[in-house]
Amino acid sequence: MSGPQLRSVALPLLALLLTALVALVPAAGAAPPTPATARQVQTPPRPPLPALFDQALRASREGRFGDALPLWNQVLEVAPDDAAAWSNRGNVQLALGDPEAAIADQTRAIALEPASSDPHLNRGTAEEALQRWDAAEADYRWILERAAGDPQDASAGEVRASALYNLGNVQGSRGDWPSARASFEAAADLRPGFAMARSSAALVAFQLGELEAAERSLRSLIRRYPLFADARAGLTALLWQRGARGEAESNWVSASGLDPRYRQREWLLSTRRWPPEPVEALQQFLAIS
Repeated sequence: MSGPQLRSVALPLLALLLTALVALVPAAGAAPPTPATARQVQTPPRPPLPALFDQALRASREGRFGDALPLWNQVLEVAPDDAAAWSNRGNVQLALGDPEAAIADQTRAIALEPASSDPHLNRGTAEEALQRWDAAEADYRWILERAAGDPQDASAGEVRASALYNLGNVQGSRGDWPSARASFEAAADLRPGFAMARSSAALVAFQLGELEAAERSLRSLIRRYPLFADARAGLTALLWQRGARGEAESNWVSASGLDPRYRQREWLLSTRRWPPEPVEALQQFLAIS
């Protein structure tokens, strides 16, 4: 999802954001420093900007968000006009649970790099966290209108696929399932191997009562990606609804072993963003399994 100019780290909503808690523990047997000792210790010199940027980026990519935030703060002290740093810090703010701060950082990045798609995509994700559907849709449509680019440009296709997928989630949150399905399918067509978009489109077909189409798509995904928990959990719900309990249980063994979060109704609805019909079918299956 990130463009070459910004080198920003895209953090899925859909995913599923992980926080890293870093405990600072003194070495065994070490005495705490006295105030005098603390005064004698000089602050180490700050690394050069490129090295500092890379440290912050590495911490972000590794999910060490508690470490990444102060590093991005240092980058911005040295380079306050670096749009990439603002966008990356915004992603970290969102991962740490502060979507308002994330929106502010992405807005600053947009002001510095008005033609870049990344901060619009990242701001839309933060706006979704606050259920600001209109604002999020506006950011995604900005990308779709302005980032069409060369059909052979892989990076343009990547960012458009991400915008379409996120737009599908917004449309689903509003209950516009036909539009959501079209967006998910378009995202999957733009990015080969975008399995989550294909799975989301199949789940929307389930929501719309097109069970045969949903089943075909989910089975196709499982053949291609046997360890794809989302498709196996979705097929479990669908098979249960169609009365195929034995096969449903077989798929559930695989799905729950791959990702136990599929047991959680609220996670399915709010984080993974499943439509309500497959969620309820899976909950009914779990209630008697």
